[in-house]
Amino acid sequence: MDDAERIRRGMTVRREVLGDEHVDGALAATTAFTEPFQDLITRYAWGDLWSRPGLSRAERSMVTLAVLAALRHEGELAMHVKAALRNGLTEEQIREALLQVTLYAGVPAGNRAFAIAQRALAEAP
Repeated sequence: MDDAERIRRGMTVRREVLGDEHVDGALAATTAFTEPFQDLITRYAWGDLWSRPGLSRAERSMVTLAVLAALRHEGELAMHVKAALRNGLTEEQIREALLQVTLYAGVPAGNRAFAIAQRALAEAP
């Protein structure tokens, strides 16, 4: 697959997972300085990794939620809670993933993740 196809597929997957509003906002905010970053995540994160056949999008969302919660990446966590719903996870599955994080990453990480997820779920369509 060439880079043009990787970008096309990446943008399609990125929009399906994160939603047009988020992607349009990210692209509108792109500057000459951030353009290489936008290109990188579109081609590699979305065009390659999120497009691989080994895991479903729901499974990729579970892994992503766990990592973001454990590392306390709050803004990304909120975005990916909403993405997880788009990818077919239920609120119960999101809760269970965060309980698993709480056990292995610690109560402070879980406590913060639950607060962020609750707000994101309330904002989700």
